[in-house]
Amino acid sequence: MQVIINPGVPEGIIHPPTSKSMMQRACAGALLHRGTTTVINPAGSKDDLAALDIIQQLGAHVSVVNQNEIKIVSNGSPQATPVINCGESGLCARMFTPIVSLLQAQVVVSGHGSLLHRPMNEVNDILSQLGVTLPHFNGYLPITIQGPLQPRSLHVDGTSSSQYLTGLLIALTATAQTVVTIDVTNLQSRPYIDLTLDVLSQFGKPVAHTDYRLFTIDPSSFFRKENISIVIDADWSSAAYWLVAAAIGGSLRVNNLSAKSFQADKAIIDVLLSTGANVVVDQGSISVTHGHQLSSFVYDATHSPDLFPILAILAVACSGTSHIKGLSRLIHKESNRTASISHMLTAFGVSFEVDGDTLRVAGQCKLHATTVDSHGDHRIAMAAAIGALNAAGPVIIHNAQAVSKSYPQFFSHLASLGINLESKH
Repeated sequence: MQVIINPGVPEGIIHPPTSKSMMQRACAGALLHRGTTTVINPAGSKDDLAALDIIQQLGAHVSVVNQNEIKIVSNGSPQATPVINCGESGLCARMFTPIVSLLQAQVVVSGHGSLLHRPMNEVNDILSQLGVTLPHFNGYLPITIQGPLQPRSLHVDGTSSSQYLTGLLIALTATAQTVVTIDVTNLQSRPYIDLTLDVLSQFGKPVAHTDYRLFTIDPSSFFRKENISIVIDADWSSAAYWLVAAAIGGSLRVNNLSAKSFQADKAIIDVLLSTGANVVVDQGSISVTHGHQLSSFVYDATHSPDLFPILAILAVACSGTSHIKGLSRLIHKESNRTASISHMLTAFGVSFEVDGDTLRVAGQCKLHATTVDSHGDHRIAMAAAIGALNAAGPVIIHNAQAVSKSYPQFFSHLASLGINLESKH
C-alpha cells in the first residue's frame, strides 16, 4: 500500500489503540491461569491477534463479549499442538518459547516475514539450563522445542532483549513448586519487565527482584483467584506519534493515557518537556499544543527503543542538534532501524550523524517533499507520516500497510485530524 500525505496542521482528539505489549502478556497470563480472565479494552493489532491465536491453539477458549471485552477460559495447563505461528511478533516468539517448553511433546515455534530473519540465539542458552532441547537449532525460526522445562535457578544475559526474561518469568511462575531465582546481567528495556511483573501480579503471582539483577519466584507468595479482570492500558508507543505531531505543529488531546502505566514509552512526556513543548497532563489525557520553537534534547533510548523513529522526527523540529542514544537496540527490529531511520532522514533532506551508539540530528525548518519506504516497519511508516506534516510538499510512503502490525487505524486517525491524504493499494 502507498499513502500520499500532504503537509498540514493536525487538530482534534485522538483515542490511541490499547497496548499490544500489555495485551500479549495478558494473553500468556490467561493461558496459564486456571479459571476465567476478562480482558477489558483488548488490543486488536496483528501482533495481538497472533497471541490470541497461539493461546487458542494451546487450549484456551476465547470469546468476544462485546467490542470492549473478551473472556479467556483456561485450565491453566497448555495442551500440545504441533506448531504455533507468531506472525511477525518478536515478543510472541520470545515469550511463548519458554511457555511451550512446559509441554512434554515437541512443538515448532514459527512465524513469517521479517521475524524469520531476527536472531534467536539466546533461546538455546537459556532453555538448555532448564533441561529443554532444541533439535536442529540454527539460531532462527522455525525452532523445534522439546520439553518439558525443569524449573530451577538459572542465569540470563539480557543484552539483546528483555523478552526472553518475560517468557521465563511467566513460564516459571506457572510451574515452580519451590523458590527459584533468575540471575540477570545487562538487562535492557527494564520498563518492559516492570510491565511483565505488573501483569503477573494481577494474576496473583508477584515476583520480587533486587535491582533487576536477581528475580525471585516464590510460589508461597502466590494467591489464587478463579476470576481475573485485567484492563489493557492505552498504548504509549502509539500515542507518542500524536504527541510529537502536536508539539511540531498542531493541537491535540490524546485520551485514555494512564500516567501510572509501566510502559517504557511513557518517557515521551519527559522528552517533550525537555524541549520546552506545551504539555498539559490531565486525568486520563495529555494535551500538547505547538506554541514556539522547540529546543534540542539529549535522550538515552536504550530502555525505550521503540521511541527512536519518532524521536528522530522530533529532533528535526528542534533548534540545534539533538542526541539520541541506543542505536545498538535497533538492528534486529522489523527492519534494521538504524538503516531505515537513516534512509528516512536522508530522504527528508535532514543533516544527521551516526556516532557509535548515538544518532545526532540537526534541526531544520522544513523537510523535503519526498518518497519514503517503510522497509516493512510499522514505526518507520508512522514516523515518516508525522514528518510529512512539516514537509515542503506531498510525501509518498511505500509499504505503508506495515502500520497494521501495531496500529491498523493509524492513517484513518490521521485523516480525522484534518490531514489530506490518499491511499493507493
